[in-house]
Amino acid sequence: MDVSRRDVLAGSVFAFGASALVLGSGAARADAGDEAAVIGRIDILRKATQEADKAKLEQVTSAQLSYGHSGGRVETKEQFINGVMTRKAVVKSLAFPELKVAVAGNAAIARHIWLSESELDGKATTTRIGVLQVWQKQDGDWKLLARQGFSLPA
Repeated sequence: MDVSRRDVLAGSVFAFGASALVLGSGAARADAGDEAAVIGRIDILRKATQEADKAKLEQVTSAQLSYGHSGGRVETKEQFINGVMTRKAVVKSLAFPELKVAVAGNAAIARHIWLSESELDGKATTTRIGVLQVWQKQDGDWKLLARQGFSLPA
């Protein structure tokens, strides 16, 4: 069988391209794994906020947390957790629809809607705001580093 330079070149290009796809897909799988991990941490944060679970709130938030509310108030980690633990309203439901997560190295950006139903002194309230979260991988675990709530257009 005669093998021409063209055949060798075509085979080399194919092999190089295939190896790039295999190596590239590993990075894509790593990002997908990190994305899934961040989504899991966001769900832990959502449940812990609704249920006022201090241990879980401590677990998923960074010591350097900057937690911004839609009304402009900004809290530290301690202030945020204390606010959840001492709130007077009963949170009946809390959902984060339209969740989108993008991982960039050891950081992740999440955007979602905050949709909650709560009750205070027999009065029901619905809250619907936008949220931007910044997560950082710290010691192999994803932690909420920053959060900002904002009003959505009517």
